[in-house]
Amino acid sequence: MRTSQQEIDERSSLIRNNQFELLLFRLGEAPGTDQRELYGINVFKVREILEMPHVVPIVGAQAHVLGVTDIRGQVIPVIDLAAVVGCRPRNGLRILMVTEYARSTQGFAVEEVDDIARLDWKQVLSAEASAVGGSITSIARLDGNVDGSRLVQVLDVEQILGDVLPQHTPEVDPTTIGPHLELPEGSVILAADDSAVARSLIEQGLAALGAPVIMTRTGQEAWDRLNAIAVEAQKAGKSVHDRVALVLTDLEMPEMDGFTLTRNIKSDARFKSIPVVIHSSLSGSTNEQHVERVGADAYVAKFGAEELAATLRRVLSHSARASTPLAA
Repeated sequence: MRTSQQEIDERSSLIRNNQFELLLFRLGEAPGTDQRELYGINVFKVREILEMPHVVPIVGAQAHVLGVTDIRGQVIPVIDLAAVVGCRPRNGLRILMVTEYARSTQGFAVEEVDDIARLDWKQVLSAEASAVGGSITSIARLDGNVDGSRLVQVLDVEQILGDVLPQHTPEVDPTTIGPHLELPEGSVILAADDSAVARSLIEQGLAALGAPVIMTRTGQEAWDRLNAIAVEAQKAGKSVHDRVALVLTDLEMPEMDGFTLTRNIKSDARFKSIPVVIHSSLSGSTNEQHVERVGADAYVAKFGAEELAATLRRVLSHSARASTPLAA
């Protein structure tokens, strides 16, 4: 039997190699076709998989919410994931995926679970770059080839929860978020997140904090942008830290994940003094241990504007003290 430590070691190995595991499932026939396409969700988000339990309908529930169910004493909403993406199940919704995501627990009803695939993030392409978008955040090539690969649509859970359960969508209140961040003049925060909903919330939060931001959609895009800023700073006789006060990154992103981005930053002499804050819906002590191992300066769970603001203030304050020369 595999132990918890063995599972942690395996996941640590995946993270070191820019890899992750994707749970594959089917929702029924795709709109306008008789094909049953594959969909995916990061295994880290899935707490358990069950045969469909009894679901109690709720009067006045939002569209696509089947009702609620009791999972060992915890009452959670059950979302008809097939209806969300417009699929028609052939054999009914037989499986419930219980997920923990961004400080909430919910169940997604699906037709069947297919497999678990181990992938490199380089096999995952941004859905926005592929002109897909909507409730899909990225497209994964299972076989890793450009031609002939099986494609998996990776769901944007943040977008789905925001659409189906809008009352759970966090808001940014400028009156409670606190004072503006103190950034060095001419510097910005470089942020990376593949979810359009998350990017919007981050931009709102940083605007309320008076912090200019460069927003990117993947770890690779953020890494490329950081290198370009370094070249520009060098030409101006500045360090890259004069231009980028802090990097704020999600973990799950196409092409390069947040762990790899953080490790790249902290292992590069040009960038290692730039603080990195990981901002993720993947919560839990195991993930926080991984954050420490790759050298991030802080971890904050999505999405609480006040908590994010407090974390950014603390990290920026520590960075400012560390860069201030001691008095003679």
